[in-house]
Amino acid sequence: MPSTARLPLRDELFLLGHDDDTGQAHLHRHALAVGLAGAVLIDLFLAGRIAITPPEGPVGEQRLRLRSAHPVGDLITDSALTAVRSPSSPTLRAWMRDFPPDLYDRTRAGLVAAGILRHTSRRRLGGLVRTDTYLVADTKWPVIARARLRYLATGRELPDNRTAALAGLVAVLGLSPYLYLDHDTAALTSRLRAVAGQHYQPVRTITAAVDAALGDLATATYR
Repeated sequence: MPSTARLPLRDELFLLGHDDDTGQAHLHRHALAVGLAGAVLIDLFLAGRIAITPPEGPVGEQRLRLRSAHPVGDLITDSALTAVRSPSSPTLRAWMRDFPPDLYDRTRAGLVAAGILRHTSRRRLGGLVRTDTYLVADTKWPVIARARLRYLATGRELPDNRTAALAGLVAVLGLSPYLYLDHDTAALTSRLRAVAGQHYQPVRTITAAVDAALGDLATATYR
């Protein structure tokens, strides 16, 4: 594939989590926010900004350790660094619980500010109800991300670190059908998981934490 600028992993995941034509989310926004939080942590790890401790204590809790607190000028990334830089380093599980609540809205706002999404609104029912829609202003961004995963899934391209991480997040979030490959979805998901399973252990740990947090979210929803 031709080289091109890359969006943060969270932005690529956000775009893959929505329909290009309608802007409708493919899954509940709270679930997607959990995935976005995992993507933020993975980008921080790959940039050498954080580390994850080995399991500690009787329940095997893992903590996030800050390796570099220097701000990068990205609001979400810098807020994530601040959240990790606490007097007692947060556990991975606690961070995945506490960081996502407004992450969906913040990620979307960043994409609008960058001109990647465009916001439109219209009123219905005599002006009583306003409907907001966020559509991709340039479809190259989701197309590029989807193409990288397609090439990876079909064995046409060796996975780089970020694409392999994206594959794992797409698999655990159940977004495989929206890659629009003419493959059995279960087999495609297994292929993406297999590729992600060859990644650095901390990336696999973060992806597993996303999966666990999604399970906790589902349990809380159906209580």
